[in-house]
Amino acid sequence: MRIRRLLVANRGEIAARVIRTCARLGISSVLAASDADLDALPARMADRVVRLGPAPAAQSYLDPAAVVRAALAAGADAVHPGYGFLSESPALARACAEAGLVFVGPSVATLEAVGDKLTARSHALDAGLPVVPGGEAADLAGARAVADRVGYPLLVKAVGGGGGRGMKLVGSAAELPDALDVAVAEAGAAFGDPRVYLERYVTSGRHVEVQVLGDGTSAVALGDRDCSVQRRYQKLLEEAPAPLLGDDVRAAMADAALALATHLGYRGLGTVELLHDRDRGSFHFLEMNARIQVEHPVTEMVTGLDLVAEQLAVAEGLPLRLHAEDVAVRGHAVECRINAEDARGRPSPGRIERVVLPVGDGIRVDTGVQAGSVVPPHYDSLLAKLVVHGTDRADALARARAALDLLRIEGVATTAPVHRALLDDPELVAGGVDTGSFERWQARRRDLAEVS
Repeated sequence: MRIRRLLVANRGEIAARVIRTCARLGISSVLAASDADLDALPARMADRVVRLGPAPAAQSYLDPAAVVRAALAAGADAVHPGYGFLSESPALARACAEAGLVFVGPSVATLEAVGDKLTARSHALDAGLPVVPGGEAADLAGARAVADRVGYPLLVKAVGGGGGRGMKLVGSAAELPDALDVAVAEAGAAFGDPRVYLERYVTSGRHVEVQVLGDGTSAVALGDRDCSVQRRYQKLLEEAPAPLLGDDVRAAMADAALALATHLGYRGLGTVELLHDRDRGSFHFLEMNARIQVEHPVTEMVTGLDLVAEQLAVAEGLPLRLHAEDVAVRGHAVECRINAEDARGRPSPGRIERVVLPVGDGIRVDTGVQAGSVVPPHYDSLLAKLVVHGTDRADALARARAALDLLRIEGVATTAPVHRALLDDPELVAGGVDTGSFERWQARRRDLAEVS
């Protein structure tokens, strides 16, 4: 089925990103916007805007019925959910199918299989992937039993979600009861599912992910990314390809991701997230994200692909247009997430007074804001993604530093100064940082509170 009119059920930079590809492909774009976003940059870019609901996400971007009503009212053929919000919602995928709309994403069965983290672990095991030791914890007694088996430190994680919500690090048995209570409460509030499970915490772990694309019959791996620079389990900086991985490990990771995608009969764009043990050289399955990722531009920069275009082609029912021999990784790419936050991570909503975006060879900025845009307090604080491509990693880091020096977003605090300071850190420059590296660096940089 040819998609002629696409409803973009998201906001900010990802909405703008999808709209740009629609314009290039000759697809009419309709933005479904909450009251807070009716005059935002993506609304000005889209061919048409439909009101989705009030500003609170629960009454707009998180309401499957409202999304379907908006799509039908606009005469759309398909719905692109972006990332976050309802992007991995079986309820939205099912509602779209019932309404005769194409859902740009995996099947309902796949979303259910990978959305539940315990079910995803089971599928990974069936596909032959190693998983981090752990298990479900229905209550404190069950949690203690799992903890006794896997040992400390460990992570308590929400079964039904991600993004750091419902996730707590536990260093000892004495910390377990409180951490469990908080994780259960957060999981219930964020995802409507209070279930949690426990997982061994790998102190030298690197967060490496493999991008896959499938058409339901076959799948292809599109390279890997390193997303280990994190604050409170939220990614800050990503790069592709993942540095300092041996060729054997890199190939094994790609094979593992393809094995899982094939096992699932995966259709669409997806990411297999893996935990690489830097000390042992081994890796384990973490989860699979059944959607486009925030960090997809680094993969686009090193492969030259438009992942949104490939995602739409698969959604139209076309067989894969890419095969392993078509995928070549050239150079290195780095992405800095520019959030409306101060140096310590506190949100900074408000009106943006001035925006100056860097331009030049190898520089790309994905954003949903401009001068005069209002950063509302209702949503994620991501303003823009500064992405650079270089001939090698050292060149990419140098370009990122230069681009950050030119970037200006005034009126709200942003994380740009933090990124600029971080890019001079010897550990980051050396490559292969683990998921705890940023917070250790932040603790050393006591002047960070004054960075602006």
